[in-house]
Amino acid sequence: MSTAQFFHFWEVLGESSPADIGLRLARETQVHEYDISSLAALHSPDLGTALGKIARYKRLCGPKDMSVDTQGGEVTVHTTYLHASSPAPARLVDASLASLLVLLQRGSGVSLAPKRVELLRARADEPMLMRFFGCPLRFKARRDALVFDAKVLSTPFVTHNANLLRVLLPSLDERLAPVEQDSLVERVRAVVARRMSGERPSVAKVARELALSARTLQRRLEEHGLSYQEVLDDVRHRTALRLLRTEQVGVDEIAFLLGFEELNSFTRAFRAWEGTTPHRWRDSMR
Repeated sequence: MSTAQFFHFWEVLGESSPADIGLRLARETQVHEYDISSLAALHSPDLGTALGKIARYKRLCGPKDMSVDTQGGEVTVHTTYLHASSPAPARLVDASLASLLVLLQRGSGVSLAPKRVELLRARADEPMLMRFFGCPLRFKARRDALVFDAKVLSTPFVTHNANLLRVLLPSLDERLAPVEQDSLVERVRAVVARRMSGERPSVAKVARELALSARTLQRRLEEHGLSYQEVLDDVRHRTALRLLRTEQVGVDEIAFLLGFEELNSFTRAFRAWEGTTPHRWRDSMR
C-alpha cells in the first residue's frame, strides 16, 4: 500500500467513524498486536531507551521515520511519512500519537502525560484530545508531535525483558541492515526535512547525523544518480506543496521554514518546480 493509499484509507475511516476513532484504536490495541518496533520499545529498560528503539526499528514497519529530539529540557517525538505529499489525516495523527503515549504508559506502569501535544491542524476536537492526552494542545504547529519533559527519559519500565531483547534485537538488526543500505536517499530526505526549519541544512550536518563524512555521503548519493542539492530541492518542493495545501501557514513563513533568505528566492524556485507562483498554486487548490 502506498503512502497516498494509506492516507486515503484513514481519510475515509475518519469521515465514516466517530471523532475519537484514532484514540479508541490506540487504547484498545493489545500488546500481542504490536509491531516489532513497539515490542522492542516495550521491553526496554527505561523510557529513553524505548524511544530510541522504536525510532531505530520503525523503518522496518513502512516508509516512515521517527525522530526523538532533546533540546532545552524537552524531548520532542515526531513521525515523518517519507513519501507524503500532503499532511497526514487527523485521525491517523491521533492514532499515532495516542499509540505512542499508551505504549509508554504501559511500559512505565504510570499515567504518564506529555508536557504538550503539537498539532499541524487548526483548532478542533480540543476537549476530546485534552481528556485523552491530559496536557495542553498547540494547534497550527509546524508538525504533529508529542513533547515531554526530558526528566521522563530515566523512567524505568516495568515491562523490561532483557532475555527477550537478547533474542529479538539481533534479528531486527539483521533485517534492518539491507533496509538501511537501500534507503539512504530516504534517510537523507528525512534528516533534511527534520532539520530544515529556518535554515538550509548543510551536507556536513546531514552527514554527521547519518554517521558519515560529507565526502562519503556525496559519493553514495552519486551512486544513486543524485546530488545533495537535488535531494534538498526535492524535500523543499514536497514540503512547500504540503504546507501550501494546509492554508494554515503564510507563504512568507513557508519561505522561511524552507531556508530561503527571501520570498523572491522561494517564488523563483517554486516557479521552476510548478510553473507558477506559490500564491497562485494555493489559490488553484481551493
